[in-house]
Amino acid sequence: MQITCTQADHQNLQIIGFCIDNTCPNQRPYCHFCLPSHVQHINKLTSQELLSGWIKERILMVQNIQKNVQECKIALDSLINVFLPYNNFNIQQLTELGLQQIDQFIKGLCQMENCEEQLFKQLKQAIDQTKSNTNEIIKKTKNQTNIKQNDNLQNRQQQPKHICIVEQNQNPFTFDLIKQYSIKQDEWCIAIAFNKDQSIVLAGCNNDIKVFKHVQGKLNQVQLLSEHTDIVNTLNFMKNTNDFVSGSDDSSIIIWQAIGNYQWKCQQKLNGHSDIIYSLLTNNTDDLIISGSDTIKFWVKQDQWLCQQTISDHTYFVCSLSLNEQQNKLISCSYDSQILVIEQQKLDKKWIVTQKITADQEGQRLCFINDFQFTFQPYCKDQIYVYDMDSNTKKYSMTKQIAVKCSSSGENCFFPQQYINQKCLLVNKNGNYVNLIRKKGNGDFTVQQSIEFGQFFIYGQLSDDGEYLITWDSGSKEIQIRKYRQL
Repeated sequence: MQITCTQADHQNLQIIGFCIDNTCPNQRPYCHFCLPSHVQHINKLTSQELLSGWIKERILMVQNIQKNVQECKIALDSLINVFLPYNNFNIQQLTELGLQQIDQFIKGLCQMENCEEQLFKQLKQAIDQTKSNTNEIIKKTKNQTNIKQNDNLQNRQQQPKHICIVEQNQNPFTFDLIKQYSIKQDEWCIAIAFNKDQSIVLAGCNNDIKVFKHVQGKLNQVQLLSEHTDIVNTLNFMKNTNDFVSGSDDSSIIIWQAIGNYQWKCQQKLNGHSDIIYSLLTNNTDDLIISGSDTIKFWVKQDQWLCQQTISDHTYFVCSLSLNEQQNKLISCSYDSQILVIEQQKLDKKWIVTQKITADQEGQRLCFINDFQFTFQPYCKDQIYVYDMDSNTKKYSMTKQIAVKCSSSGENCFFPQQYINQKCLLVNKNGNYVNLIRKKGNGDFTVQQSIEFGQFFIYGQLSDDGEYLITWDSGSKEIQIRKYRQL
């Protein structure tokens, strides 16, 4: 690397190293004439060759902290799950518990009070300080850095960063079948869902919903729900509670409320659609449900769930829906070979179609990778299409294709695409295969594993942390669980 010093009277000498002392007020890149200004911290000078390693150490430090924060969040999520069923507590619930259970329940709440006084206040102070320091680092870095490696990097600099933990997520992986925990399931099982901490699994078995307690790949059924009058196609847990939503061939959507002790009850039925429910989404704040059928409907939570808006731009059934990270943009695909980009307006909060993309053929699944990129699976093709947003026009266009396996001339839409940012992992069912794909640090995608099932009636989901893949297929007629293993 040839960089010359710009300090006055330094005769354009070549830069020979960099100062990494955090209190140094002088220019960090130094030449021989700069050395006297760094003599007080000579042990904090590093060569050009060693600078890259020093940068990686700083990144690794942040990644380790991020991992610790994620583990802390998982622990707090588990804690809140214990008490959420009592959020709308009434004295009648006590009669459902034994005396010993009531005693333990009150003791737990007392311990939470101690935590609030000691741990939680300290934790909040540490979080506030971390946010302040991080914002200051970002501000200084943005003001002082102007690195342009290529056109793609330049476009990304105009957009918020969407960084997965690249260093620890680039090794190959596989999903191993936990054969001893497979469950024979003769009824068709089209919809399957994990809750946010993977402790509960739902399975739509024809008209019924089976509820399972999940522990490290092992399932134990705890309840059977039988409100739907036709096949259950979609199951989605809320993001912050163990309430969930189901959609069916009977055209209804049901909100299921957790009532404690691994039990649920029907809280409300939504009957606005006139045809099969093909797809459902819930947002991150649990106050919006988006449903896809003959139309796209937006349901908002007030005293009851109400239909706020309907979009009818698709001319055939809506197969798949996906929300972006900011939760203000929706994409949909349909049997009409159109992809819609639908954005929420800032002022009136209405959703409007801002782009219609005509695909070369219909597709049945798609999902956002981040706010600026999504993937789309055309019907029974050996490629996934990648769409990127142009930073100037704000419109999406296809930029690349990913080769994937299919081996089928038939397909169905009831296995949604998912992208797990925590593992840079995309799961895509295509024909007879479930393809597991990693997004690499350079933006490319590579297929890590393709699981063949021998026919295309395959349904399933990844857990939110990417650790478990659960499926049902018409060949084995089993609910099968596979565990993530890094090679």
